[in-house]
Amino acid sequence: MELSKNFWGTLAVSIAVVWAAYNLGNAYKDKNRVNDTVEVTGLGTQDFTSDLIVWSGSFSRQEMDLQSANAQLIKDRKYIKKYLSDQGIPEEEMVFNAINISKQFEYIYDEEGNSHREFAGYLLSQTVKVESQEVDKVEKVAREVTDLINAGIEFNSYSPSYYYTGLEELKIEMIASATQNGRERAEKIAENSGATLGGLKSADMGLFHILGRNQNESYSWGGTFNTSSKYKTARVTMHLSFNID
Repeated sequence: MELSKNFWGTLAVSIAVVWAAYNLGNAYKDKNRVNDTVEVTGLGTQDFTSDLIVWSGSFSRQEMDLQSANAQLIKDRKYIKKYLSDQGIPEEEMVFNAINISKQFEYIYDEEGNSHREFAGYLLSQTVKVESQEVDKVEKVAREVTDLINAGIEFNSYSPSYYYTGLEELKIEMIASATQNGRERAEKIAENSGATLGGLKSADMGLFHILGRNQNESYSWGGTFNTSSKYKTARVTMHLSFNID
């Protein structure tokens, strides 16, 4: 009887040990299965040329009399509009903003070094903006505004800004390129590890950057968007996680 009790007790302990070992083994397998992933970063880059230019300039007149200054500014505006039209820029692409009026003063010093402020006239200024897909044509106009200065117009030309109208389509192409690049990296890692690459587990897009081509620019935490360069390079990363078998 005592022997029977010992037998059944030993059997129960053995079963418990085997069951614990089985559960521990399964837990270890499941743990490894969860960690059987490879994480990579895929890169997509694309060079492109801007197809939209935005250029602006300002002109001004200063006279003691407000009406005289306004008359001169109107005359300058008509001359500028004709000049731009002669250069092949359609009138609908020109936008003349509202006139800005400010009073100007200057300090006058007497023989004793005392100063007082005197009214120096009314300064009227206005800006014109041109937005066009004829990039080369507008670039040429922006460079040759000395013709306006030679005509007696106080014209300041600002640096053009360059954009690309097909940006959304380009982003889609680059995301696909970055994803493919990441998969190729993951396949290489799996191959070198003697494993087989499984399906995509997760994918997150990194920041989208537009940089001036061949320029040393720093990346912004919110994404870089260069508008000063006609020739650009777009860059995007994809953070990918794959299962491996």
